[in-house]
Amino acid sequence: MKIGRHGEDLVCRFLIEEGHTVLDRNWRYGHLELDLVTMDANGIHFVEVKSRRTPMQAEPEESVNATKRRRMVRAAEGYLRVKGLEDMECSFDVASVTFDGQRTEIRYLPEAFIPIR
Repeated sequence: MKIGRHGEDLVCRFLIEEGHTVLDRNWRYGHLELDLVTMDANGIHFVEVKSRRTPMQAEPEESVNATKRRRMVRAAEGYLRVKGLEDMECSFDVASVTFDGQRTEIRYLPEAFIPIR
């Protein structure tokens, strides 16, 4: 199984256990993509999932750079517009999955960044 897809599957299960409802996976808006879109009592979460095997040069969430954040924000704006959810509270979250042999670590960073408008 591809590591990225497996990581997304694990994060989906983790978020469902935390009270989220998964609205969409790998939602595309033109050439932009949102890995996961979930909802909980706090609103809509746009979740970028980064999965890596050890050893790593850097933590997976560090690859969510300024360019990736801008792309997520544009895709999220499209999502909210297409789905008619412009008035919903939303946050931009990052989940990292690290595979280390038999051990798997999931780190969830809610509100990992706040878009600058």
